[in-house]
Amino acid sequence: MKIVIIGGVAAGMSAAAKASRLNKDAELVIYEKTDIVSWGACGLPYYVGNFYEDPNNMIARPVHKFLEAGMNIKIKHEVIKVDTEKKEITVKNLVTGEIFNDNYDKLMIATGAHAIMPPIKNLSTKGVYTLKDYSDGIILKEEMMKDENQEIIVVGAGYIGIEVVEAAKNLGKRNVRLIQLGDRVLMESFDKEITDVMEEEIRSHEGVNLHLEESVLEIIEENGKVKGVKTNKGEYNADLVVVATGVRPNTAFLKDTGIEMLPNGALVIDEHGKTSIDSIYSAGDCATVYHRVREENVFIPLATTANKIGRVVGENLAGVETVFKGTLGSAAVKVMDVEAGRTGLTESEAIKKGINYKTVFVKDKNQTNYYPGQEDIFVKLIYNAETRVLLGAQIAGKKGAVLRVDALATAIYSKITVDEIGMMDFCYAPPFARTWDVMNVAGNVAK
Repeated sequence: MKIVIIGGVAAGMSAAAKASRLNKDAELVIYEKTDIVSWGACGLPYYVGNFYEDPNNMIARPVHKFLEAGMNIKIKHEVIKVDTEKKEITVKNLVTGEIFNDNYDKLMIATGAHAIMPPIKNLSTKGVYTLKDYSDGIILKEEMMKDENQEIIVVGAGYIGIEVVEAAKNLGKRNVRLIQLGDRVLMESFDKEITDVMEEEIRSHEGVNLHLEESVLEIIEENGKVKGVKTNKGEYNADLVVVATGVRPNTAFLKDTGIEMLPNGALVIDEHGKTSIDSIYSAGDCATVYHRVREENVFIPLATTANKIGRVVGENLAGVETVFKGTLGSAAVKVMDVEAGRTGLTESEAIKKGINYKTVFVKDKNQTNYYPGQEDIFVKLIYNAETRVLLGAQIAGKKGAVLRVDALATAIYSKITVDEIGMMDFCYAPPFARTWDVMNVAGNVAK
């Protein structure tokens, strides 16, 4: 049996490693269009902000280690076409330009996603960058480290955009502007009560300006380089612009294959990681994932999910039937000195799903007042109004906020009620919590 994997980052290499261990008789070939495999893009903003200096820290395992282990990896090779009837792929060698065909018995597509480039005039101007690929991080850090680049504009207040703001401030940049088209930051992941906390934190930092409900129309250039941006509300100076307006799956080369996709191009997969075509699997930022609470296939590009489904696909490629039971969309972000996490449904998602729900929002303290480090902590729970089963949770605060979300993710996974959370035996000691943890308080306040 011949297994071909397209894409050698998180999902692809996770699948390859598992399949190669389970089925040593299978022929396995991996095609990767860059020269970097098995790395994590989540570290990019922190590399750019010089929180660490060596970009190799993002690489879990270098190419030569896989090659030494006998894995057949073809770097700088791009798959440009898939013929599902012939079970054949067309590959371009990006070094020599040679185009050739290869066959497969089972195929995995793990091609990831690319940065969305919004319709902004002069977007190709020198000094405008994205932050999605490994090479993006190398280039952007070099520019961010230059003393002359002090006016930084970030377009898009999602996870990456917010993390780039922190990166710029960590480098001591004089003026940083975060421009968001919507009326809130991270509006697809968090509800307003929590994003209000984030926005207050962003605005509290000198030299950081948050612009909401503002649309960037044009990059102002001078002598071929960015000089500023023009929006529907004004013009601002810029030495450097980072566009972080989301990602789109790298699946355009599959448009004529008949594989089922979401409108954005994400490949729809089942619990085995299989697409609508029997011999073809997918995982990672190019594919959907089943949401346990929403009970539908969704596009949530997260490294944790990519690795997990990649592992499941690897087992299925090797002939060991395994299923992935679904995601809760658990995610976290550091917003300057505040941390925030979420899991399950947001309130807006509950409304869209037509669920009879209730919410509770609590402001409390993260620990006892007599041990140094007490801070405000904010918790929002979304729960079924009839069964009182927890459906979603969001927490924001400073020390200890995000890791509490893991407990609530487990509660959602196990269909625990808010009443049970109110009496749950969470850890207590003065440096970490109060005798009634904020999660207990939220559960008990829920009506």
